[in-house]
Amino acid sequence: MKVILLGTAAGGGCPQWNCACRLCTSGLVPRSQDCVAISADGAGWYLLNCSPDIRSQILGTPALRAGPGPREIPLRGVLLTDAELDHSLGLLMLREAGGLPVWAPEAVLSALSPFRSIVDGYGGWEWLSAVNLPGLRVDALPVSDKRPKYVPAGSDGPWVVAYRIEDLTTGGVLVYAPCLRSWPPGFDTLVSGADLVLLDGTFYAPDEMAGVGGPDQLAMGHLPITASLSRIAARRGPRWALTHVNNTNPVLDPTSAEHAAVLAAGALLPPDGTTYVL
Repeated sequence: MKVILLGTAAGGGCPQWNCACRLCTSGLVPRSQDCVAISADGAGWYLLNCSPDIRSQILGTPALRAGPGPREIPLRGVLLTDAELDHSLGLLMLREAGGLPVWAPEAVLSALSPFRSIVDGYGGWEWLSAVNLPGLRVDALPVSDKRPKYVPAGSDGPWVVAYRIEDLTTGGVLVYAPCLRSWPPGFDTLVSGADLVLLDGTFYAPDEMAGVGGPDQLAMGHLPITASLSRIAARRGPRWALTHVNNTNPVLDPTSAEHAAVLAAGALLPPDGTTYVL
């Protein structure tokens, strides 16, 4: 299984257009919004989430470019972990595809009804809750009941899932969990035996957003890295990589103590464009 990290930042990317925090103005290498491409054969590709940056992410990734025919594309579908806009707005950018299958929990598919009605007008899209990918086994674990702000209160979930994806030929296993509100029951089993875990690295500390006037991290649906490091350090089997990193997160600074602490715990902070083969 080939895995390409198209984007590794949280919503808004880094730098974020409406932010002048230290990290956004420090000249760090930019990161686009979280999105991953996977393939069992190197020819047909599936997206894990579909960020608003998807056009530039595709054009910047040779394996995802159109061809050899004038309208041939290698994209075969999209798996959504949730209905957050930074994970689903890119579907509108793919409307010219003429129709793709999109897999997501039932609550997510329902919340995205306005998107569905728009892109359905451009082709025969499929909206599915049961995932079936050729050459890959996909298991989903509900990990959070945090619904998007635009969804009315009281709507039933689950709202957020993590995916465990196994290559049926090589046995390679990827776990994709960019949004964890906690370390939920069943998550240890999900990551057991995994070769690569792409884990929620949105915020480093519980009070990080206070500096820019935001809510606390748990209210935003993200377990801070400080609560994950000991669990990562105790589970040396998988290769851990943090993704969905917010523009306020000090781990983005490679000279910071927080960056060093992540590496010491056995996790990586890969940049956009990083490729793995499992």
